[in-house]
Amino acid sequence: MSKTASRARTVQLLEFELGSETYAVDIAHVAEIVDVNDLTVVPNAPRHVEGVMDLRGKTTTIVDPKSVFGIDNDGARQRIVVFDQDHTIGGKAVGWIVDEVEQVVEVDREDVEPSPVDDDAVHGVIKREGEFVIWVRPTVLDA
Repeated sequence: MSKTASRARTVQLLEFELGSETYAVDIAHVAEIVDVNDLTVVPNAPRHVEGVMDLRGKTTTIVDPKSVFGIDNDGARQRIVVFDQDHTIGGKAVGWIVDEVEQVVEVDREDVEPSPVDDDAVHGVIKREGEFVIWVRPTVLDA
């Protein structure tokens, strides 16, 4: 099998922590990862919008995926995963505040089980070493 065919069967995922669980997004959707800085609260914003921050001259909306996914809000909230604007709703500058970024892993698409819930946010589930990693789609959260 050629390297190209092998790559087509695999996908690189960025793993991150939300509470006590591990989640992942396709690395192709990620523009950069930054430390949490001062956020400006936006009055009357949806409850999942933490605020906005200036990131290299762009006003970037920071979303808390925990509030959208119903995850307990314990955790360090140390990093922001900023998404490529080509992969966000309306091409907006959006980042997710996460507890910690773990690693980039290469996953065989055959090892991804379909989502157990009828929800566009969950792409699938990866079972690894007795634990589960939830592969989510960042495009479902509108800022």
